[in-house]
Amino acid sequence: MSKALRTVGGVVAGIVVALILLIAVEAFSAVVHPVPEDFDGTMEQMCQHVARYPQWVLAVVVPMWGAIAFISTWTAHRVGGRVAAIVIAVLLVAAVVFNVSMLPYVMWFKLVMVPVVAGAAAWACVRRPGGNRIGSATGEDVAPGS
Repeated sequence: MSKALRTVGGVVAGIVVALILLIAVEAFSAVVHPVPEDFDGTMEQMCQHVARYPQWVLAVVVPMWGAIAFISTWTAHRVGGRVAAIVIAVLLVAAVVFNVSMLPYVMWFKLVMVPVVAGAAAWACVRRPGGNRIGSATGEDVAPGS
């Protein structure tokens, strides 16, 4: 039961961290490429807005999303173990795939975003959080102080 609660806690922590960081990236985007004053939020207007993104903004957003994937997945791993990290990694990669498939980003952005986010999240899943802790003989994650 304790492991299950830790896993759920890790997923929740990863989601909270991801949302905070995503809000920061969206705030950056809103400052450097604001929506037009007559923006109603329709899908057509959103597609037009995305199609007009400056290349430099997209280039800056790629490592930001990589950082979001790494930090939130690492947090989930640290709190809830590898299963929690994998859940967060899958959710973030799915969100990026959905985003780039629904909106008319330039092709290089679509081709780069998914591997960057997947790679950063996978790296956080496979590396040991805390680095200096020694795992059990079975290779399972060991909570700090155990």
